[in-house]
Amino acid sequence: MQTRFKGKHFITLQDWTKEEIDTLLEVSFDLKKKFAMGIPTPYLPYQTMFLMFFEQSTRTRNSMEAGFAQLGGHANYLDTSTMQISHGEVAKDTAIILSSYGHGIACRNCFWEIGNKYLRELAEHSSVPIMNLQCDLYHPMQGIADLMTIKEKVETTKNLKVSIIWAYAKSHKKPISVPLTQALLFPRYGMDVTLAYPEGYDLPDWAIEQARENARQNGGSFRITHNMEEAYKDADVVIPKNWGSWVNNQSDAVIDDLLESYKGWKCTEEMMALANENVMYMHALPADRGNEVEDSVIDGPHSIVFDEAENRIHTSKAVMVLTMGGKG
Repeated sequence: MQTRFKGKHFITLQDWTKEEIDTLLEVSFDLKKKFAMGIPTPYLPYQTMFLMFFEQSTRTRNSMEAGFAQLGGHANYLDTSTMQISHGEVAKDTAIILSSYGHGIACRNCFWEIGNKYLRELAEHSSVPIMNLQCDLYHPMQGIADLMTIKEKVETTKNLKVSIIWAYAKSHKKPISVPLTQALLFPRYGMDVTLAYPEGYDLPDWAIEQARENARQNGGSFRITHNMEEAYKDADVVIPKNWGSWVNNQSDAVIDDLLESYKGWKCTEEMMALANENVMYMHALPADRGNEVEDSVIDGPHSIVFDEAENRIHTSKAVMVLTMGGKG
């Protein structure tokens, strides 16, 4: 089993071997068990973590702040609009300085064609691990929590039918990072993954090729459909979630003619009835209730969204423990 993690960056799960991800999951399950039993886990005493946010957050910020406190350390929340970044300070300088002050840096930057490059630049110049709290391409913290939740619910992920489905929403033009992360990760665990979206909401070609290669190497499958009903049919897990048309249209406009033409892409009781009898409904949250999904579905017996959200803290703690502590 891989045991050397200290100092390893967590920018995309594609950079982590399957063995390393398995270890991450084992640690997550152990931390969850200890949390349930009230056993303290001060594995990172007196350490300091910097949490840089270019955008809003609920689950990610709080799972990191609370999680790091439970590990014995202190997390500094940094709204980047109040930092010298807002006056033009570059990633290199920020990384060098913050990494000299503490033990880890985590960052959320979802600006299209900027976010991931910014994180990579931080990593190049930081002397401590960089953790991706979501960028324009990846959301590994969400991906590992999703995988943990699925593994809790099923005996095996082999040939599990999982459908990642675009859904209508108008709250904001959302990043592609959640579906892209899931499309890359789930085939590595032998799942039969369907990616369903209306034409115009494509993921990048390189990501699709990587997803297919991950499926080939690990006994899973990966397919694309533009038919919503086909994606729901006989699915074991459905993940209906909106994402923006960034690949084809870089406009920041939230609502446009393309979006409005697909109002019918919504998770309803009717759609859920097409799936497996014991289908599980997942969503990274926040869900655009009434648009992406009916309340009766997200609040219904098939929904596991709150288990999924809770697992964010356990997996976040595992990432921090492994990359900031342990064997060097």
